[in-house]
Amino acid sequence: MPSLPAAAIPASVVERDGISYWCEKGPGGKRLAISPAGSSVTAAFTGETQGEVFSCPLTPENAAALRAALPHLRPATFGLATSVGFGDRLGLCTPGHVAALRAVGATIRPTFAQQSIREMGRTNRTPRQVLDDATWGTFQAGWTGPVGADADHLHTTADIDRGVEAGYVFFTLDPNDHVNPEAEHATPARCEEMARALDWAALESSFADFMAAYSGHTIDLEDESITLDDASLIRALAKYGDALVDTMTMYRHLEASGIDYEFEMAIDETDYPTKPAEHVVIMSELKRLGANPVSFAPRFVGGFEKGVEYIGDLDALARDFRIHAAIARALGPYKLSLHSGSDKYSTYPLIAEATRGMVHLKTAGTSWAEALRVIARHDPALFRDVLDLSVREFETNRHSYHLSCDLARIPAAPSDADLDDLLTRTDSRQVLHVGYGPALSTYHDRLYACWAAHEDELNDIICRHFIKHLAPFAPWANV
Repeated sequence: MPSLPAAAIPASVVERDGISYWCEKGPGGKRLAISPAGSSVTAAFTGETQGEVFSCPLTPENAAALRAALPHLRPATFGLATSVGFGDRLGLCTPGHVAALRAVGATIRPTFAQQSIREMGRTNRTPRQVLDDATWGTFQAGWTGPVGADADHLHTTADIDRGVEAGYVFFTLDPNDHVNPEAEHATPARCEEMARALDWAALESSFADFMAAYSGHTIDLEDESITLDDASLIRALAKYGDALVDTMTMYRHLEASGIDYEFEMAIDETDYPTKPAEHVVIMSELKRLGANPVSFAPRFVGGFEKGVEYIGDLDALARDFRIHAAIARALGPYKLSLHSGSDKYSTYPLIAEATRGMVHLKTAGTSWAEALRVIARHDPALFRDVLDLSVREFETNRHSYHLSCDLARIPAAPSDADLDDLLTRTDSRQVLHVGYGPALSTYHDRLYACWAAHEDELNDIICRHFIKHLAPFAPWANV
């Protein structure tokens, strides 16, 4: 290994086949360094020779070349291992996420590249940009374990194609737009009418065949059993039948891509909790049709709002976790996936124990909210600008998110000393949490300049925040 220049980030240094790679931080920003400069691998990169070092800008092309040169940076599938998605909206927070993983010390598989198509639209990012940012952050932090890449909350086959093209290996299929909330309280006759009207050809079945297969069927769990009565079956069909059709359309398209992948079915962003019998119907039908999700995200009981603690009865939630986890073991096994998982500290021990570590935690947005602490401490005027914009745009920003914040409880003229605390209070935290789109668009350069100037502090804030997310899963982490 050559002697490292002062600009090198020591944690980033990695050697493979006699070639050294590291990240350097200089006045012009960060660069990739490769030594020796005359090695054959540099032909795949774009840069310039500087003595013994080949220096490269952090471009998309160089990110792809680095993933090709260092296999541990290529997205991998995780199977049933305990895993966490970090949902970094900024492309800056992976070093802090890595630090948290190291501090916890358990074998928890990380998905650093995870962002929904909805969030990409609001942040003006592409699937490839999200992956590349995660690659550079992983490399800088010196993480050499497996990494995932989640094309999150996909609604169309075109969304799938974008993830496949970018190099993702995990696909969260989201048919929530096709879940029928009317079925929750409709009469039995109306439910049967809706069930009979489903696209049974797409489900390769018929209403009569479905009822014959499932009516009176009992699923034996470890401590109880579930018997499928006709009323529950028909209501489950009315509620989720169209969502099953949509999921299979997306699944078949994904399967035809020919890539190595895993997928999750997510129905968490719906109005009503997923009942045990509904879980059984959904996953049994997917299995019958040849689709085998590695994980399933039901809508659990209670409130999973953005950026704040769980709202509801923890005892009821623990019971819900236990029965859904038992179903997942009986029908799979597959993992349960906890969405809107940011800052739900009271729920983590419950779902980790219920699933025995066969769980995927998905966070999104909490890194953005915590990163604003750096802004509050070092540029209070900018923080106020972000807060004011988030309040003004709240009715637009809140679309598609479950929130209970009240704008009237946010102080109109907070002092500098109170700004950090606004990121802890529920109302202001939620408003800022969903205000990322306009804020990043309007104040992009000022925000990123502040984070760059205080990078170590940002990494420390993110690390300490995520230790609280990861530590409850450590005793149950499995590979």
